[in-house]
Amino acid sequence: MYDGVINVYKEKGFTSHDVVAKLRGILRQKKIGHTGTLDPDAEGVLPVCLGQGTKLCELLTDKEKTYRAVLLLGIETDTQDAGGAVLSSGEVTVGEEKVREAVMSFVGPYHQIPPMYSALKVNGQKLCDLARAGKTVERKARPVEILSIEIHSIQLPRVIMTVRCSKGTYIRTLCHDIGRQLGCGGCMEQLLRTNTGGFNLEESLKLEEIENLRDSGGLEEKIIPVDVVLGQYPAVKMKPEFDKLVHNGNPFSPACTSSEPFCGMVRVYDSREKFIGLYQFREEKKWFQPRKIFAGGQ
Repeated sequence: MYDGVINVYKEKGFTSHDVVAKLRGILRQKKIGHTGTLDPDAEGVLPVCLGQGTKLCELLTDKEKTYRAVLLLGIETDTQDAGGAVLSSGEVTVGEEKVREAVMSFVGPYHQIPPMYSALKVNGQKLCDLARAGKTVERKARPVEILSIEIHSIQLPRVIMTVRCSKGTYIRTLCHDIGRQLGCGGCMEQLLRTNTGGFNLEESLKLEEIENLRDSGGLEEKIIPVDVVLGQYPAVKMKPEFDKLVHNGNPFSPACTSSEPFCGMVRVYDSREKFIGLYQFREEKKWFQPRKIFAGGQ
């Protein structure tokens, strides 16, 4: 069984669930999970967790993301992207400078209303299922943050831009909101995710490439070990006499380690340098407590 994370290039037309299903067949293992949904029409980086790496899923979704998007002004759709049914259309009469001002005004925190065509749940039902049934429900605005926007070109009615944003941000809703602010409407025409949580586009692999690497024996080197993915956290090594504590998933005091003292979250290894998991220092108890255990036993 493969353990770790593989950087998949999700191609247009596949859902994130499709990618997981196809990887289960390619890798011949069931324990696989993705780290954040990409719409079927979107492309780009989709880190996929394998084996023990599936315990990372919730940690990796909580990361900033970068997208290259094409905003199409003058059209509003029910899905807020170009694949949806057109609700309204009109001529774009605003000038380039007004468009630039409107786009850049969204940099920073803002409250975004999630689209009806999304996987979010309201009262236990997915919004997209309700939308397909012709129903619209009230959605609460959620705080998100647009960390930066770089405008590459404005050739009206299209704007090509790179957006760096917090988790939970819908780029198609951002496009819709920009169009509303300009008074002409707008939707997302194209979307490419170029980075999420340190996984970048240049190193991503299409499903066909992964299959070829499996057959040629080169796949293992493309799977990033769990502890490498968590490399932003300091490493702590146990003294041999205290290995049993972490093998059993128990808390331990800083005196049980042969490392420099650390606070916060740490990667814990036993004395033989076997990766055990993530531990969080608890100031009130003066010990490290397990957060995520990836290995145990001797």
